[in-house]
Amino acid sequence: MRAATIVLSLFALTAVVAAEAPPTLDAIIANHLAARGGLVRIKGIQSLRQKGHAVGPGGRDAVVTRELKRPGKIRFEFKTDGVTGVWVSNGKQGWQVSPFDGELEAKSMSEDALAEALEQADFDGPLVDWKAKGHKVELAGRDTVEGRPADKLKVTMASGVVRYEYLDATTHMLLRTETERTIRGHAVRVQTTLFDHTKVNGVMFPKRVEVGIAGRPRRLKIAVESIEVNAAISDARFERSKAP
Repeated sequence: MRAATIVLSLFALTAVVAAEAPPTLDAIIANHLAARGGLVRIKGIQSLRQKGHAVGPGGRDAVVTRELKRPGKIRFEFKTDGVTGVWVSNGKQGWQVSPFDGELEAKSMSEDALAEALEQADFDGPLVDWKAKGHKVELAGRDTVEGRPADKLKVTMASGVVRYEYLDATTHMLLRTETERTIRGHAVRVQTTLFDHTKVNGVMFPKRVEVGIAGRPRRLKIAVESIEVNAAISDARFERSKAP
């Protein structure tokens, strides 16, 4: 084999290897943020209101409303059988009204519940400005979610909580998050799976959400019926309130 042929063969082999090289962590995150709508549009959202219906494993139907507002404010309402549960945080403190547990007056959230509320109030998501937020993100390989190949990212939050983000390897959209939580004294892996993304004000949002515990078939299924970006939401909505 002539020297020129050997050189060309080696060049072609190198090109194939480079083409098959897996994407880097930075590339995966950049593709994900671009697929969502880009940083400018994501950060342009100052408030968000989502409404829909939730169906539990037993078939009970509820009307759900989630409201978020910068910085760190969140309110979640769950209405069923004529009663309403409320979980709310103003970004520093949190309260809940849980008539399903016999609690008809607002009570302060536990430290764990408040930490979870503050985590959920970041509607940018942990991958936006993750270094500035003090998070640590690592590429944890490839997995399959709902039959789709996904890049698995391990996110160690500044709080110490570890969660996994599964990003569709083709569309780059978020398919699932998985976080270890303590429920009734037991450590479980809570999975939130997202479906049917749609664009609102240039940013992608899921229209269906399913929440369950890893390894168990029972799921809470939420159908999102309306999404309001930059809705007018009073700060009073995120303060301590009496039972509705």
